[in-house]
Amino acid sequence: MIICDSGSTKVDFRIIDNLGQVQKAACTGLNPLYVSNDEIVKALQEIVLPLSGKHVDSIWFYGAGVVGEAANNVKLAFSQVFDCDLVYVDSDMLGAARALCSDKPGIACILGTGSNSCFYDGSRIVQNVHSGGYILGDEASGADLGKRLLKAYIKGLLPRAIQVEFDKKFGLDYAAIVQKLYREQAPSAFLGSFSPFIVEYRNHPFINSLVNDAFAEFLHVNVMQYDYRRYNVHFVGSVAYAYKEILEKCVRTSGVSMGTVLRSPIDALAKYHAQKRIQDEQNSEELMNKAVASLMARTRIKDAAKAKELLLKYGSVAKAAENCKSHV
Repeated sequence: MIICDSGSTKVDFRIIDNLGQVQKAACTGLNPLYVSNDEIVKALQEIVLPLSGKHVDSIWFYGAGVVGEAANNVKLAFSQVFDCDLVYVDSDMLGAARALCSDKPGIACILGTGSNSCFYDGSRIVQNVHSGGYILGDEASGADLGKRLLKAYIKGLLPRAIQVEFDKKFGLDYAAIVQKLYREQAPSAFLGSFSPFIVEYRNHPFINSLVNDAFAEFLHVNVMQYDYRRYNVHFVGSVAYAYKEILEKCVRTSGVSMGTVLRSPIDALAKYHAQKRIQDEQNSEELMNKAVASLMARTRIKDAAKAKELLLKYGSVAKAAENCKSHV
């Protein structure tokens, strides 16, 4: 079984064998909106195939940008590399929800380079406030924090000590900032690149307040649209993890019930799917045992192994019973 958590900058893989042993792998981002099918195939062949082998029971891919035709392209890429009939492709939001909540209902939030949220019923996403991206939304994301820092910088609102360190580290003037944001590619990545600087000064009152305000806005426009008084709110992502103390304080102040905070969803996702596989195997065995007992009760078959053989051959108790006379 292969589990994948794919962002625009990095993909984490977990390969789980039939004994439950886990192997790890990673590569640069495979967002199908920006990466070609051939590039995805090449990455899988070089990084995952040597660990998993060609024959795989199931593949679970959770990623940014996997909607519509892009999702089909991801499935096609995996099918070109692996012999696997069960390839599931879904959003990074569902992956985050399953990592954070497992099979229990709750509110799941992503706070990384971008931000997103949903209400998860223990199986699927049933409510989702649109993210809006770095222009219309992404509150409290790395891009949003970078935007708040740059805004304070160009408006002359940064404390003198932080401004001096900012100039020393980045050497940007107003013209360079405008160039990067409005005339070059990947402005959200540029905004997010200031996150390490913000983390370094997170205990400074000005930066602490800047981050707290971003979290408060995220909770107000996203989380409070769900049933937050009834369910815990969980977070995953680099921003949530780096500013965990500020986030927890802001959550408590807002009257929201704090849940789990994870840096990355991949290990929790691997655990989720490993447990689901065990449950599915147990359920399958239980159903087979019931079917065997039913067939034996309806016929003169006394051998459970023979009854199971007929069930596997004919596919149902009724068909097996119809055809069992010649086998008794």
